[in-house]
Amino acid sequence: MSLLSQILQGLRTAQQQQLIRAMDVQFGQYIADAVQLQGDDASQAWLVLLATSISHDLAAGHLCLPLAGINGESHIPAASRPYFAPWQRQLMTLLPPLTPAMLWAFDVLSDGSRATPLVLSHDRLYLHRYWHYQQQICGWLNQAQQRPVASLSIEAMQQQLAQLFARPYLAVFQAIQQCSNAVMRQQTLCQRLDIVQPEHLDWSAVDAVMANAKVETDLHVLDALVPSTVCRNDQQVAAAVALTQRFAVISGGPGTGKTTTVVKLLAALVMSAGEQARLNISLVAPTGKAAARLTESIGRALEHLALPTTVKNAIPRHASTIHRLLGAIPGRQQYRHHQGNPLHLDLLVVDEASMVDLAMMAKLMDALPSKARLILLGDRDQLASVEAGAVLGDIFQFSQLGYTQQGAKRLQQLCQCAPVAMQSGAQVPMADSLCLLSKSYRFSASSGIGQLARAINENDADSLANIWAQGRGDLNLQPLSNLAYAQLIAQVAQQYHPYLDAAKSHAEPREVLAQFAKVRLLCALREGGYGVQGLNVAIEQQLKRQQRIASQDEQWYIGRPVMISENDHAQGLYNGDIGIVCFDAAAQRLRVYFELPDGSMKGVLPSRLPAHETAYAMTVHKSQGSEFEHTLLLLPPKFSPILTRELVYTGVTRAKERLTLFAEQAIVLQAMRQRTERRSGLYVALASSD
Repeated sequence: MSLLSQILQGLRTAQQQQLIRAMDVQFGQYIADAVQLQGDDASQAWLVLLATSISHDLAAGHLCLPLAGINGESHIPAASRPYFAPWQRQLMTLLPPLTPAMLWAFDVLSDGSRATPLVLSHDRLYLHRYWHYQQQICGWLNQAQQRPVASLSIEAMQQQLAQLFARPYLAVFQAIQQCSNAVMRQQTLCQRLDIVQPEHLDWSAVDAVMANAKVETDLHVLDALVPSTVCRNDQQVAAAVALTQRFAVISGGPGTGKTTTVVKLLAALVMSAGEQARLNISLVAPTGKAAARLTESIGRALEHLALPTTVKNAIPRHASTIHRLLGAIPGRQQYRHHQGNPLHLDLLVVDEASMVDLAMMAKLMDALPSKARLILLGDRDQLASVEAGAVLGDIFQFSQLGYTQQGAKRLQQLCQCAPVAMQSGAQVPMADSLCLLSKSYRFSASSGIGQLARAINENDADSLANIWAQGRGDLNLQPLSNLAYAQLIAQVAQQYHPYLDAAKSHAEPREVLAQFAKVRLLCALREGGYGVQGLNVAIEQQLKRQQRIASQDEQWYIGRPVMISENDHAQGLYNGDIGIVCFDAAAQRLRVYFELPDGSMKGVLPSRLPAHETAYAMTVHKSQGSEFEHTLLLLPPKFSPILTRELVYTGVTRAKERLTLFAEQAIVLQAMRQRTERRSGLYVALASSD
């Protein structure tokens, strides 16, 4: 039997064992048929195995298959690569060492200069479509860096930034009134004024001012005693980055003020444009829920900021989904807006950008006019997109380098702040488009949620152990070993009583949805008793026993929460949208009500819903872009490869006020040590093009 036949047989066996999909094997067979008259047997076998592997890996979110480690010239055996599964390693043992010449012998593979199913670039193997998406993103980003933005003078931008990010002396005065000694006052001042070089201050003079202050204005003398050059407000730096760049990424965890920063930035851009050149600004997010949250956050920020009415009116208050902005066409993968029919806007802000996959980001950039600015907001530490790619994470890797010397000088000049991190050696301009917000305004130093999130993100086992032992008022840690399954289900079901009572009393659908949004059970798995499917059934049965929902075997009942699982452009419902079944008194029938990103309500007959599922429990992946007053996070009692640092961090940070974590400490520790890896060539492609 030829090597190619052995590989094809091995692939079919892997499919029967449910290790790979039927479509992966079909793609491998397609490649085998295409190359049957080209190359030798060993080369054909290698190409088919690699083509099947990249198809299989794409389903796990990987864009490419690195080949540098399996070239025969490198003397690294193929089976030693950590990203190969046992079935792949077993098949590779049948084959001789791989060399680049073996792959270049086939017409189905190229370097991208011609249309072929497979592309080999920078020692990485891609499916052509995803290599093309990556090239589109690289091309747009490179062009954005080369096209300067029309901006005000340095002096004018300095004035705007100083005005928008003025020192909060009222808050400082109120805070120091609660301090009982000089040390507490100094710590408070450092935190409130973002002092990063305290060693440069005359603290005896500074504390004398604070100790003797009778009113807020008494603190204004600190402008001289605490110059801005010893402080660094990351929000101000982020705004300065976005003011001077056509493309900017602002990353930060929950409560770090990404929305407040972008509203101040938009205000600066609106003011700099003037009344005669009104900016066309659009706000978008990947999901309806994330768009609704952005709408709410923008509105709240505008209410609290002291801005001229004309400026506030020029800033949009409503966000939409990316699908809606691009103009999704029912039944087609294309959108109405693309390079040939670009969007009509000057500035696009994309929130929750970590959720945007490679294909969607490429289509979004393709639809932007050449003059447009693009600002991405997101948390680099959250889970990557469900579909292939990790665009935000790939781009933000450049932040580790620091700013270029020119960029750092410009930021310090605009913000009059302490020095920012600067690159040494070769200068990489992409880093000048990035800013990280690290100061949380939501979680205080004593916040259990904040401390837990930080410990997980930093893989700090000692801090986790202390948090677990001490607990906090906003944190309830419940080891699964101390809790029977029936107790777990009863505790969770109890949390849903308020919203179900509202639904049964025929409250307005908006109120019912608001009640349901206050609490949510998140889990890591989809299947099994500790997965979405098993938990939804168990919770539903418990609620029936408690007579909170209809006890009959009815699929549709008042209060049933559902989540849409596929996009329906015609209905305006998208994957991840949450609805609640309520009684329509006017029509005397049940409808499923959804709150749309613009705040309006949409009632849909159950029979007209696209694919959906019950949503008492949802995966952490599906919860991205949402926040809940009380989040219940359940991790399974046995470790699973799906448990990673990013997944647990994302689940924990969905909690706004309270978190109940059902998990074993050992499971959390093991998850903290495991990072989510997305194989991508975007960083390398961008670095090589700089």
